[in-house]
Formats: sequence, C-alpha cells, structure tokens
Amino acid sequence: MEPHEPHHHLQHHQQPLPPPQLQHPRSHTVTTTASSFTVNFASTSSTLAYDRDFLRTLPGILMVLEIGLGLLVWTLIAGTEYFLYPVFGWVMFVAVFYWVLTLFFLIIYMTMTYTRIPQVPWTTVGLCFNGSAFILYLIAAIVESSAVTKDLHSHNYNSWAASSFFAFAVTFCYAGNAYFSFISWRSRTLQ
Repeated sequence: MEPHEPHHHLQHHQQPLPPPQLQHPRSHTVTTTASSFTVNFASTSSTLAYDRDFLRTLPGILMVLEIGLGLLVWTLIAGTEYFLYPVFGWVMFVAVFYWVLTLFFLIIYMTMTYTRIPQVPWTTVGLCFNGSAFILYLIAAIVESSAVTKDLHSHNYNSWAASSFFAFAVTFCYAGNAYFSFISWRSRTLQ
C-alpha cells in the first residue's frame, strides 16, 4: 500500500483552478495608430519604376547577351580542373567579376534606380564599366585561347575551347556597349 501513498498525497493537495467566469475581468484599452513607416514605405514604393523597354534597346540586348554568354564562359571553366593553371584562374576572375557587375547594372537600369540617385555620374560610370570590361575580357579571351591546347588535360579541351569562343563573343558585346556608353557620355559632356 505504501507505493500508492505518494500518489494519494498529491491528489489531496492539488487545488482545482477556478472556472474562467469566476476570475476577475480586466478592462483593456486598445489604441490603434498609423505608423509613419507605413506611410513612408507606401510613398517610396510607388516611385520604384520598371523599364520594360530597356530590354528592347540595343544596349539592353547586349547586356542580356553579356550575362548569358558570360555565364557560359565561367561555367565551362568551372567544370574543369582550372585551378591547376593560373591562366584559367584569371579568366574565371574576369568572367565572374563582370558577370556579377553586369547583373547589378541590369537591375539598376531595369528599375531605373539611376534616376533616383542623380549625384552619380551614370554616363561616366557606364563608360568606365563597359570600357574596362572590354579591355579585361579581351585580354582574358586572348590569354585563354592561347593556353588552350590538347596537351593540357585533353579531357578539358572542349570545355576550354568553347569557353574561349564565348569569351570573345562577350568581348564584342562589351565593345558594343562601350561604344554606346561613349556616345552617351560624349553627348552629356557636350551639353
């Protein structure tokens, strides 16, 4: 009988909770206010624009080609043992660096963010970006194409050769956008 005693002991000392209707009701005051953050958010989100027509312009088409072909350049190299050869490390750096920056600039142009930050000389930034991309991609494409031989890991040859071809294609796209950036910059500086 002793093993049951502690259980009995607990049952006697538990006091039942009062029913919910017997508890003392409290009065609650609810105050509703409008947040200034909501108002500001609503006013700033309405100024965000989307320029659909940008992708129909020649610079927009070239930018999409730069992103697509640039992706091919670095993914074709990334699937190989490129890290054994410094030349392919350089090409990977150029390809990934300008691929990320081109995506960034595409978002800026598509959302027309450049109109909301007039302090930045966008025509000069575009000219410097496209000009440097053209020069560094040209160097990377030449260096890569000269390094591609069947002697270096022949199982990587096709990937490296295709990457070299696409690197030249991207170079021409950046050259086109550098030309358009120069025209835009020149017209701004003459005004």
